[in-house]
Amino acid sequence: MSTTKAKPLTRQRRPSARPSPVVPQPPVASQATIPAPLPRVIVPATPDIAPQTLARLIRVDPGLHVLSVGPIDGPPDTLEGIAFPAIQITSPPSALFDPVEVITAWNGEAGAWLGAAGGVVVLRSPPGGGHLLITSYAEPGAAPSFSDDIDLRPLDRAPIAGPRAQPERIAAPSKFADVPPPSDPREADLHITLHIARQGDRSFPARGWVGNLGRRLQIEAFSIAPRSKLSPADLEYKAFGPQGRETRWTSEAKLCGTRGRGLPLTGFAVQLLPHLRPRFDVLYQGAFFNSGISGLCRNGEPCLPTKTDDLLEAINLRVIERDES
Repeated sequence: MSTTKAKPLTRQRRPSARPSPVVPQPPVASQATIPAPLPRVIVPATPDIAPQTLARLIRVDPGLHVLSVGPIDGPPDTLEGIAFPAIQITSPPSALFDPVEVITAWNGEAGAWLGAAGGVVVLRSPPGGGHLLITSYAEPGAAPSFSDDIDLRPLDRAPIAGPRAQPERIAAPSKFADVPPPSDPREADLHITLHIARQGDRSFPARGWVGNLGRRLQIEAFSIAPRSKLSPADLEYKAFGPQGRETRWTSEAKLCGTRGRGLPLTGFAVQLLPHLRPRFDVLYQGAFFNSGISGLCRNGEPCLPTKTDDLLEAINLRVIERDES
């Protein structure tokens, strides 16, 4: 009997299928990613504005100076929100001179622009001197003009007079003994102590303006001490504060006002005792944050700002013996 040998069973492998290559497809943009077309806006053309101008170039010596500009003539008008007439004070570019710095203006306007009423600016000229360009602007069709009252003078020699005088910010000397007496022999030698916000007590010889200019540091108290011609008891002074606050008359170099309470002064007054008033004149002005320089006050008159409760930041005081002739 014959036998047949069975063949072993084997597992047949199917050839593995190779994956088809993946072809990247561009992403389908959603509605959110498609920017909507911007509407076409047509801005109507406006005619050019051509104000009439007139310019004047002046030379400025080195140092601090006061430039006073009087009122200018011309019909007042407003064009595109700009008030005319107007004056701009700038330092033109120069290959020979450094620019003159316009420190501040005291007319309530911004920067170095003055309105029709004119005003005052304080200048700092470089060591080699420089130039200023004063430009007067009038509305289109009008004739620009300049005031005849344009005055430039060194600040350290500017006398106390008129509402357009301007203070210089000065530092307190280390020793009063180093300070020379007043140049005018008729003038009393005075020293002033100010209590200034964030600075405390500062003492100055009364040689023009004392205090700070343009830093908006309020004076909160002051005292006056005569050193010649008068005794401390001969001079009386008082202070004014917001909302009608007023101190009594003070003398003998005592502090008038407050320390450490943050109460600002908005004015002051100075006078002599009655028996000395025929012999001396007391002249003074104040510089205020927003009102600028006050008019010249005399012999006990209140020195107050033109804007209610404006804060005092500098004082200019002189006591002058009258000429007996």
